[in-house]
Amino acid sequence: MTDRPILFSGPMVRALLAGTKTQTRRTLGQFDVFRLSDGSEAPVSCLQIEGQPLPRVTIGRVVTERQLKAAVGDRLWVRETWQGLSFGDYQPTKSSQCEVRYAATDPCADLDAESRGYSWRPSIFMPRWASRITLTVTDIRVERLQDCSDSDAIAEGIERSKDFPDRFMTPDGDYAVPAVAYQRLWESINGPGSWDANPWIAAYTFTVQRGNIDQIARAA
Repeated sequence: MTDRPILFSGPMVRALLAGTKTQTRRTLGQFDVFRLSDGSEAPVSCLQIEGQPLPRVTIGRVVTERQLKAAVGDRLWVRETWQGLSFGDYQPTKSSQCEVRYAATDPCADLDAESRGYSWRPSIFMPRWASRITLTVTDIRVERLQDCSDSDAIAEGIERSKDFPDRFMTPDGDYAVPAVAYQRLWESINGPGSWDANPWIAAYTFTVQRGNIDQIARAA
């Protein structure tokens, strides 16, 4: 088991806290594939090798752990946009003995930095001690992005319409069926044409615990 950081945007942090997000898809970089006898290509993760027969191939190797961001059983501590404020005067500080504010849920998040009294620090700079959400990986699939089903899209944390239960919110503020809502979310993050490119991705399924990864370990 390994502990690793993982970045999430504000809307996805809120979905994690609400319990509606239990999957995340991340693109794979360069990796090796099996070329099947019919000419098609398919990556095979290192998790599929043990105890399972490999497909008939003409050439190829496998996706390795270096291409995957985590393995089953790994714990992921969530990095999000944040700020640490010193006790008493509420001045930004990097000390672990401080009050941590999170942009995803701060009631003052929509105010400008001057009105709020502090600026935000990017998620990439969040230290482990400031994280408040811990994920445990339970499953990994290597597949094409467009293999995402409606149930997968819902597990990605897209927001359900209150008026139309079978429709989900898109980044444009309208509603669509799950797969289309997730497609538009993906493109809003990764840019126009990123869905049509249909890259190979790793789909990670996880459980969510509220709490700092080290505090959870100590409590256990």
